[in-house]
Amino acid sequence: MNGTTTYLRRTYDETMAMLIEARNYAAYHFTVDQQRLEPWLRLQACCESMRVTSRLTQVLAWLLIQRAVQAGELTRDQLPAEQFTLSGVSVCADTSGPDNFALPKGLRSLLERSHSLYARVSRLDRLTHHATQTDGDRRADGDRRADGDRRADGD
Repeated sequence: MNGTTTYLRRTYDETMAMLIEARNYAAYHFTVDQQRLEPWLRLQACCESMRVTSRLTQVLAWLLIQRAVQAGELTRDQLPAEQFTLSGVSVCADTSGPDNFALPKGLRSLLERSHSLYARVSRLDRLTHHATQTDGDRRADGDRRADGDRRADGD
């Protein structure tokens, strides 16, 4: 296994563990924690819980695409397509939840850690797309040179 594969595997494992933790929190602790909150805070807690879910599902989808590339099911040339980028920035990049100390501690912890994970994968996504575009530019330059060589040869 190379370094990238190992890193992506660890990130995948981290994402899955956090998804399970978020599910367990929602199933066993969230309802109890919510009962202690004022109605307006319950609504905010529900919204923030959905933010955690959105972050984790966006990250997992991105990681599965990277796995597909490593397995040869997709090519690097397909990655710049909009559908293969990490999305949900307007929801997932918001950092306001963990600072609201009125929200349950477990939810704040999930918000903080899921944001950190999303931000890390967002940087990887930008790097991946930059590298893919750079590779594409090099191939395009090579194609232009080859076309120029054919024209120079009279083809």
